[in-house]
This record gives sequence, structure tokens and C-alpha cells, in this order.
Amino acid sequence: MSTTGATADPLAALGSLPGVAESVESVRKAVDRVYGHRIMRRRSNEITSEAALRGARGSAALAGADWALEEVRRRTDFSAEDEARTVGAALRLTAEAGQLLSIWRQSPLRVLARLHLVAAADKGDEVGRPRQNGEPVDEPLVELPLPDAHEVAGRLEGLSQLIIAGGSAPALVTAAVVHGELLALRPFTSHNGLVARAAERIVLVGSGLDPKSICPAEVGHAELGRAAYVAALDGYASGTPEGMAAWIAHCGKAVELGVRESTAVCEALQRGAA
Repeated sequence: MSTTGATADPLAALGSLPGVAESVESVRKAVDRVYGHRIMRRRSNEITSEAALRGARGSAALAGADWALEEVRRRTDFSAEDEARTVGAALRLTAEAGQLLSIWRQSPLRVLARLHLVAAADKGDEVGRPRQNGEPVDEPLVELPLPDAHEVAGRLEGLSQLIIAGGSAPALVTAAVVHGELLALRPFTSHNGLVARAAERIVLVGSGLDPKSICPAEVGHAELGRAAYVAALDGYASGTPEGMAAWIAHCGKAVELGVRESTAVCEALQRGAA
């Protein structure tokens, strides 16, 4: 995403794209409905915990480890094989994201570095910092042209400045841009998708749209499927108004599906308490 142009708040300008205002309003209404559920008054911590688990499962599924929820819930060792390590990374990121909310608005690049360190869970020289020219990137889901290290550094800095400056952009728009930009850049040598989706979660929670983190967009992204995810990302990467609007709408639909998931959890808990 270009961070230069006539407007001082390019994120807010995206809110005027065709269909974006409708997506923003639809997401807000959906979130308000689940927050108004009667079970949320007494058992919101349980909903938050379940949303975290389901969100991690969804993010891992998009990264190629499509495990059943009960397998994720049951498993204790995530170090054995590649898929297990992916699921473990998604779980760690979901847990870590909640600890980084206060840092995000002041130092988003520090948060991104921390997220990659948590996801990678090793001490290699390439962990926790943007990749350098010549370093390979392991991100098979995304086949967009790979920006060089100089472009990555410049665009990360531009994104960071926008977040620090704040502005009037709706939370959905900011979250979608952060998510899309990180996927387009793939700034790390690995785990870029997991990090991008964790960063989207941080924006949605930290903005106040989903303060209790009960609307796991990762669930929705997984439900919509990898093909739709990649196609929507292609729209973001195109930089066209239509492509950007389609990506934002895709992210909005993912949030709404996450809301539906947590609403179902609320209903199940309510039936159990009846």
C-alpha cells in the first residue's frame, strides 16, 4: 500500500471506497450482537478462551495445518512434525497477541518482530527481524512477487507511521490493511501469514471494536477458504480501488464468520446452563 498521496490519512480514505462503509457497518452490527448476548455478562472469559483456540486453529489451517478443533484442544506436544509446529506457533501467537496491545500503537515494528520471534521459536539469526536480500521466504500460500528488502523496509516504516499517527479509519479498514500489507511484503523468512493474522487480531482488539477478543477473524478466513483468501489478497496487492475494497470486504466477512462462531459458543453455554 502506498502511504503517500494527497490525503493526510490514506487509511481513512479507504473507508470511502465503494462497499467499504457497508462492510464496516455490517461488522459493527454483528460484533454488537454477540457482545449483547446474555451469556457474555457472566462467562465472557470462557468465550474469549474458546475464541482464542478456534482462531489459532483457523490461522494454522490457512498455513497448511488443517487440524480438527478437538485435536488442537487435546494435543500437548507441538514439536514433532511440521504441521504440529505450525499449530503450536499459531497457539503461541494468539496467546502473545493479548500481551502486546499497549505496545502496538507506540512501536508496531517492535511488536511484529516479537510476533515473529514467538512464532519461529528458535534462535536463528533471521528470527525477529525483517529479511535481508537473498534470504529465502517460506510462505507457499502466497505467490505474489516478492518485494526486495529495501522496499520491505520502506513500506514497513510507512505502515508503522500510519499506525502511530492514528487517524479516523474504521478498525476493520486498518486491520485489513495491516493484514494485507504484511502478506504482500512477507517481511520475515517464515510464518508471515501467522504473523499477519495475529497483527489483524491486535488491531481489532486494540481499536475497541472487539475489546474482549471474542470475534476470531481467523476462523472466518479459514472458513472462506484458501482460494478465496489468495484471490482477495491479489486484489489488495493490485492497489486498485476495486481490489482494495474487495480485500477489506473479505476481511469483514471473516470477522462476521468469527462472530457467528462465538455466538454458537454462547448458545451452547447457555443451553448447558439452562
